[in-house]
Amino acid sequence: MPTPSSTANTLQQKSPQRGLVMIAAEIRRACGLSDKDAYFDFDSAQLDGADKTILQKVAVCFESGPLAGRTMRLIGHADPRGDSEYNMVLGGSRADNVKQYLESRGLPGNRLATTSRGELDAMGRDEDTWAHDRRVDLLLGK
Repeated sequence: MPTPSSTANTLQQKSPQRGLVMIAAEIRRACGLSDKDAYFDFDSAQLDGADKTILQKVAVCFESGPLAGRTMRLIGHADPRGDSEYNMVLGGSRADNVKQYLESRGLPGNRLATTSRGELDAMGRDEDTWAHDRRVDLLLGK
């Protein structure tokens, strides 16, 4: 399996762009959140320290707020560059890192389900639209 650094050398790179953590509207409404996002850098699964504020608010909402006791689904995505297997792993790493962050903020891991869609839902055709493909969707569990 390729590593992020080896695959990064094979990808057409421009300036680092960012992907998002997309929080479902029903979660934003219930938790009183704005449309602010947390971000991933290109070819990365690491959250930026300055962008974790919104995830902290999500954690509080699911721990002791309106969604206390509810479950959440975290679905990782990647842009279409790189091979399919690598993109599936990268999407999973992004979802897992968001899960780990939420667990570090007090949410029990058994209430957070992660999965990856890799590049399956990618719609981007250039750097600006690929940035949207690099994300984790936060959805309310069933």
